[in-house]
Amino acid sequence: MLVDRPLERGEIPPAAAPPRRIAPRALGLLAAAGVLLLVTAASIAVGAKQIPLDQVWHGLFHYTGSDTDVVVKDVRLPRTVLGLLVGVGLGLAGAVMQALTRNPLADPGLLGVNAGASAAVVSAISFLGVTSLTGYVWFAFLGAAIASAVVYVLGGSRGATPIRLALAGTAMTAALYGYINAVMLLDTAALDKMRFWTVGSLASANMSLVGQVLPFLATGTLIALALARPLNAMALGDDTARALGAHLTRTRALAMVSLTLLCGAATAACGPIVFVGLMIPHLVRALTGPDLRWILPYAAVLSPVLLLGADVIGRVVARPAELQVGIVTALMGGPLFIHLIRRRRMAHL
Repeated sequence: MLVDRPLERGEIPPAAAPPRRIAPRALGLLAAAGVLLLVTAASIAVGAKQIPLDQVWHGLFHYTGSDTDVVVKDVRLPRTVLGLLVGVGLGLAGAVMQALTRNPLADPGLLGVNAGASAAVVSAISFLGVTSLTGYVWFAFLGAAIASAVVYVLGGSRGATPIRLALAGTAMTAALYGYINAVMLLDTAALDKMRFWTVGSLASANMSLVGQVLPFLATGTLIALALARPLNAMALGDDTARALGAHLTRTRALAMVSLTLLCGAATAACGPIVFVGLMIPHLVRALTGPDLRWILPYAAVLSPVLLLGADVIGRVVARPAELQVGIVTALMGGPLFIHLIRRRRMAHL
């Protein structure tokens, strides 16, 4: 198919992205946004404590300080907002990492990024006495950056293959979680602070926490969305990407910055939550095809659906207690990961 204008940098030729598919994709994205709205409402209305819908409405818009109003506005609302932000961050991080490494198994949890952030935060809690999110964030960023760099080097750097990256990430994750468990066992004073955080939870959310983590997640999100075109070009191969005008080094560097911001902030706020960045990009790719200009927006909308849905399930199945969202996503993601490994076409990775 011929075009009557020069291609923009990183733009996929029209033959690879038929215009007639734009309308169904846009409608699908609108439908996904509607599902997200419903799940968000459920996250505010449903919890370990059963509250009638009229009292939920009263707590949101006619706050008087009653017990139910406090639960709705001071507990569930911040928890839901934080789940939205963290879900967006993890979904985008997974999609960007899979595109960057050309590895459909890539996930911040599987490639050691979350484990690196977790190890750094646990070290800060145990050895330096850090207790605030402001302190957590910087250590999480440092740990995420170091872990991702080490996995990239162990995987072969520029010659990295999907299998080598997956193996390097698995080894890094195992080593770091062994270190985390050792620190927790040796430091009983810090154990109580760390034990819920290390499994991944939204239970400690508040609006102050949301305000502190928002700038980092927003910056990482904007960078990730801006990389859609150059990452599309890189998917065609380095030589083709250069011919289309993509700057490979700059794109890789910005992608790593985005991953560090998204994973570091999400892990600092909620602890390590795995499989969200693996499951959603796979689901989205089946709906949209390989074009990251659609994969990234879809992932940003559907990842919070999964995270908030898992959080609601965790609150309901163990009433009056609750199951942490990190446990629920792991139980959901484990079988999917096994399914992906066993698929015939994955044997050639």
